[in-house]
Amino acid sequence: MSTAARPRTALGPVRRISAGQGLAALLAALALVLLPVLPAAPATAAAGPAVAVSRGEAPKGGEITVSGTGWKAGALLMVLLCGQGTPEKGVVGGTNSCANTDGRAATVDPRGAFSVKLPVAAPPKPCPCVVHVSGVTGQQDVVDAALTVTGHPTAPLPEGAGTGRLALLAAARLEGSGGLLTWFGSPPSRTLVLTVGNLGSAPVRDPVFLVGTAEGVLAATDEERRWRGTVQPGQKARIELPVELSAGAHGAYRVTVSHDGKLLAEQPWRVGRPWGVVLFWILLAVVVPAALFRIGMVLVDRAGGRNRDPVPVPARADADGPGTATAVLPWFLPDSAPFENSQTTTKGHS
Repeated sequence: MSTAARPRTALGPVRRISAGQGLAALLAALALVLLPVLPAAPATAAAGPAVAVSRGEAPKGGEITVSGTGWKAGALLMVLLCGQGTPEKGVVGGTNSCANTDGRAATVDPRGAFSVKLPVAAPPKPCPCVVHVSGVTGQQDVVDAALTVTGHPTAPLPEGAGTGRLALLAAARLEGSGGLLTWFGSPPSRTLVLTVGNLGSAPVRDPVFLVGTAEGVLAATDEERRWRGTVQPGQKARIELPVELSAGAHGAYRVTVSHDGKLLAEQPWRVGRPWGVVLFWILLAVVVPAALFRIGMVLVDRAGGRNRDPVPVPARADADGPGTATAVLPWFLPDSAPFENSQTTTKGHS
């Protein structure tokens, strides 16, 4: 019995495929075509805080929307319009070049974003201008976004323009411990250790920090602490600042450190009670009255000894034999002793 010849091609015999196999092949080919154009998965970690403005140019008296992403949730930010600044070099002269009275505060939402309306006010310095966003609490980053203010004077940046900007890179800590003198009321002291980095475009030389100490909810008392050294742009440094409280201080304190008007860190400090002072006052309250009582008794005893007349104690012959002397009790006179009266009476009767 002969069989029908199968069709052949130059590549070999043609195989028949089922409908299911054809559908699977079509879906696989479609996936290969669409795979390169599928959107990439979002990055798991943000590159850092970013700021954007609703438009790149705005007239004086207008209003723009400033938004940001990648910030720490719950952080409080200050948004300012500043002159003499660029995103690369920052703001020359710091916040003195900004329209501070027209600034706005913004709070970062749980997604790390914020949005705020900012009036376009004339900054005290000429453009180039930037929208300056800096962290006040919760985050210390600073980001600038370029903005052209229509009608505002423009001038080139000063030679060597650029500012240094210190930011905290690691959590601050207090180092040191109290000694025996502190236990007796000597002023408690510690060393505040910071690790900071220069995020600006100019070196920071011999920075001055404000170190504040406050007890409970009271206002902090700030003192200037100068750190001798230079932090180059992009470099970090370890800063050690001395902190000291008043003599006999104890309780819950907090230590704050600020630089260039911005809070860098806040650290709690629990100071123990100087029990040596308490022990000293307890001993003083016990020893002094006892010593005074002792001195008073000695004085009374001496005064009584000078005023009391001595009572003679004569010797007499005893009836039992000669040469035996008996003492008369001091509270009886020699002629009224009971013993002699009894002998006299006995002799009288005999």
